[in-house]
Amino acid sequence: MSGTSAALTPPADALAPVRHPDAPAPGELLGAHYEQCFGCGGEQPHGLHLQARAGEGVALTAEFTVRAAHQGAPGLAHGGLLTTALDETLGSLNWLLRTIAVTGRLETDFVRPVPVDTVLHLEAEVTAVAGRKIYSRATGRIGGPDGPVAVRAQALFIEVKVDHFIDNGRPEEIQAAMSDPDQVRRARAFEVNP
Repeated sequence: MSGTSAALTPPADALAPVRHPDAPAPGELLGAHYEQCFGCGGEQPHGLHLQARAGEGVALTAEFTVRAAHQGAPGLAHGGLLTTALDETLGSLNWLLRTIAVTGRLETDFVRPVPVDTVLHLEAEVTAVAGRKIYSRATGRIGGPDGPVAVRAQALFIEVKVDHFIDNGRPEEIQAAMSDPDQVRRARAFEVNP
């Protein structure tokens, strides 16, 4: 990407990303990390319901269908919603590293409009890791992996401990998530990673 900020350029001593040996297998559906998540959760009536699948290495693909509730301009996806889809996709890469991380910076390039009722196909990969910093990029194409490019993004994620969410989230949502057996299982999956 041209014009990328220095914050999104890995330092010279950054390491190549390494897929965790316990990461989901290539082709496996990653599922929602939280059912109330606007990006991937199934319980959000107007959410993206984005579905991500593990790819080879530290890469994945994802898709969502742009619906009428996602409009900005008449008949077209809202730019902020497309950025949300990119953020969700890039964040899902952390399942392949078995790392809990949050978005530190995200830059989006809008190449062309995305019409309502189309599928946006996203491909993402981690490009480098430097300490707690995880560098990644994604591309969104209209209709499928060979469709025209609509959006691109580069991101910097910062590794955090689960306490980040416990200390900053609303107590009722944290309690609901911690009572959900799937959420407890996912949180425990990360406990092996110091």
